[in-house]
Amino acid sequence: QVQLVESGGGLVQAGGSLRLSCAASGRTFTNYAMGWFRQAPGKEREFVAAISWSGSSKYYADSVKGRFTISRDNARNTVFLQMNSLKFEDTAVYYCAAYIGTGVVSTSRTYAYWGQGTQVTVSS
Repeated sequence: QVQLVESGGGLVQAGGSLRLSCAASGRTFTNYAMGWFRQAPGKEREFVAAISWSGSSKYYADSVKGRFTISRDNARNTVFLQMNSLKFEDTAVYYCAAYIGTGVVSTSRTYAYWGQGTQVTVSS
């Protein structure tokens, strides 16, 4: 089992940037492919980005492509989400997730482990 703790959320003006981090502990980090999801008030949880265990494959939701970048540092057991050109509609709780596998996956039910989430609020 792996434990995930997100950090880096906060309040930012539209057009600004934030960098989210997700620290993993408990098992060999390189066994896990990682993903970021988000959930806005009154909406379902949606996929944001995913990265393979090696970092060589990445996949993004169309809504964030070109603005967000997912990366990982396996030596530090951490995955990152760099968010640039933030928009009001990016406001949500952002969750880090992990599953044992090698590919990039956008379906939330594939992910067995989830963090508690970090709030991102973008003011317009």
